[in-house]
Amino acid sequence: MSQILITGSNGQLGSEFRYIAGNYQNHTFTFTDVEELDITDRKAVHSFFQENSFDFCVNCAGYTAVDQAEDEPEKAFRLNTDAVENLAMVCENNHTRFIHISTDYVFDGTAKHPYKEDDTVSPQSVYGFSKLKGEEAVLMYSSRAVIIRTAWLCSQFGKNFVKTMLRLGAERSELRVVDDQIGSPTFANDLARAILEMIGKTEKPKSTEIYHYSSMGHISWFIFAKEIMKMAGQDCKIIPVKTSEYPTKAKRPAYSVLDKSKIIHEYGIEIPEWKFSLLKLIESLKNA
Repeated sequence: MSQILITGSNGQLGSEFRYIAGNYQNHTFTFTDVEELDITDRKAVHSFFQENSFDFCVNCAGYTAVDQAEDEPEKAFRLNTDAVENLAMVCENNHTRFIHISTDYVFDGTAKHPYKEDDTVSPQSVYGFSKLKGEEAVLMYSSRAVIIRTAWLCSQFGKNFVKTMLRLGAERSELRVVDDQIGSPTFANDLARAILEMIGKTEKPKSTEIYHYSSMGHISWFIFAKEIMKMAGQDCKIIPVKTSEYPTKAKRPAYSVLDKSKIIHEYGIEIPEWKFSLLKLIESLKNA
């Protein structure tokens, strides 16, 4: 039976782990967020690991307010870099396998093909740079950790694009959504299940590795919004616009499709197509 620590357990991904934990009787889960464990406090992290023993630590915590990070970079780096370093070091010292969640924002978004794990990184925002420095901390301190880059995270929990569109679609007759940013949604429930599948294969990896995970297929936010309205049966017109019409403090990647062939090949992970997972998510929100 594996002892698994989930940090950032009140976020989208952490909440999905809580939701599905009961289906995995061969694992024992410990869920923490800042109230139970402040991972930016190195002494607190070390004390927590002295008092508890874990086989795996999945770090779902992160500073994800992309635009706000431009105004408060210290907070972004504290949670996305310093806290990751704390966890990477303590996991290595306690023989705990570390799994860290990163982002497509480490890339500049100018590619013409899906990003592979070893493609050149070049973050264009404080958020992206803070996440990249977190990755570097894992690579520096961990001997057999896993870094999973993901994108466009959606869930039945927390705030995300799907829930925002459903709310606004019920309130308005039309919405303007950018059509020149291309990527792939990631449904947190799918990702949580994939991570637990990876945990079950304890012989892998042999060294610290980076993997990409998002749903199969790629779309613009405009196409995503149209499909959300269609599946939810909402009569709200979606109008395509350019990113330039909606300037933001932080630059968004124009292209952030991730190549998933490595995680599929090495772990045999079956990744659903985005429409399939979107339908499941909308159904779960209707039944909530």
